[in-house]
Amino acid sequence: MNIEVRGKNMEVTKALHDYSEKRLSKLSKYIDDSKTAQVALSGERGIYKVEVTIFLNGIILRGEEKNPDMYAAIDEIVEKLERQFNKHKTKLYRRYRESGIKYMETEPIADLTEEKDERFHIVRTKKFAVKPMDEEEAIMQMNLLGHNFFVFYNAKTEQVNIVYKRSNENEYGLIEPEF
Repeated sequence: MNIEVRGKNMEVTKALHDYSEKRLSKLSKYIDDSKTAQVALSGERGIYKVEVTIFLNGIILRGEEKNPDMYAAIDEIVEKLERQFNKHKTKLYRRYRESGIKYMETEPIADLTEEKDERFHIVRTKKFAVKPMDEEEAIMQMNLLGHNFFVFYNAKTEQVNIVYKRSNENEYGLIEPEF
C-alpha cells in the first residue's frame, strides 16, 4: 500500500512522516500494494487531527481522529480503521468471492449492491417535495428539523445536493454528486 502524507497548514517533519507510514503500513495485510492511503495531518489550538482516506475499487474507507498528541491521534486512527475492516471483512470477503479485500478485482459499484446483507434493514421510508433553494436556506431547514443532513435541489446548480453538519458545530459540508 502506498501512503501519501501531507500537512494542512503545518509542516510535516520527517519523524512524523515516517511514524505515519510505519503505523499505517500495519493495514497492508488488508490492502493491495497498488492502493493508496491519503493521510492529512493538521493542527489547531493544540488539537491535532489526522484524516485517512483509502479508495478500494468502489469502496471508500475513511477515518478521522483528534487528539492533543499527534502521535496518539495516528495510533487511534490505525486502530479505528482496523476495527472498520474487521467489522465489515466478512461482508467484503463475500462480495469478492472469497478472494479477500487485498486481491479484489475491479467491479462496478452496482454489482456490489446486488447482494443483500441480513444486518441492514430499512425500517422507514420518507418522501418529500423538493423545492429549489440555496445552500443557506438548506442549512437553515436542516437545523429547524434537527437533522444532521438535508437533501435539497440546488437552485444555482440545478442539481440535487446534500448539506451536512461536520464535527465542529459551526461547520457544514456540501455534497455535489457527479453522475
